[in-house]
Amino acid sequence: MRILLVDDERDLLEITSTIFRLHWEQSDLLRASDGEEALRRFFDDEPDLMILDVAMPRLSGLDVLRQVRQVSNIPVILLTVKGDELDKVRGLELGADDYVTKPFSHLELLARVRAVLRRAEMIAPTERAPSFHCADFRMNYDCREVGIHGNLIDLTPTEYNLLYVLVRNAGHVLTHETLLKHVWGEEYVGELDYLKVYIRRLRSKIEPNPANPYYILTERGLGYRFRRAAR
Repeated sequence: MRILLVDDERDLLEITSTIFRLHWEQSDLLRASDGEEALRRFFDDEPDLMILDVAMPRLSGLDVLRQVRQVSNIPVILLTVKGDELDKVRGLELGADDYVTKPFSHLELLARVRAVLRRAEMIAPTERAPSFHCADFRMNYDCREVGIHGNLIDLTPTEYNLLYVLVRNAGHVLTHETLLKHVWGEEYVGELDYLKVYIRRLRSKIEPNPANPYYILTERGLGYRFRRAAR
């Protein structure tokens, strides 16, 4: 496990490195103190996970994330300032897998890392039919492929897992709590922002008109359901 730690606060970078050396012995730690160095290390060293501070001079963490997501779906955890909800939502919309608010405890950070890695490694079981078709939407469970109009859609592991849960229950309303629990874990049941952002991200990738969705339907005050396949 190669982990890239990015923060312009040298003391925090050292503390975070120490946390992983003590509690995550199987990791190979890489460090960067600004956004430009982070991108160089990302392309040169190909990390498996990035922990990325948002507020950095010249090239912000969000700018780094935007460039990383153009070429890679590696898990990314953002470090945000307490109370800055805008950075959290923008980060999730740009493709962050999670965020931790400063100041944080080492136990919280390690728990978030484990949760993100767990989601990235989730393999959806194949039950009954190996694929699902609805209008121009196709999902093949065996090879974890999703297509629209015959074109494959690139999804992050979390996007795929959320879509999988919705599709496997097509025609049934899944509550916000159910989706958060099954995709993110019990500890995320109250994090409604995660779900809203990821639903928007999925709609932007699979819906002909994301503003008027055909496949992923909202049940106001309850949750979401995927359109049932026509018989």
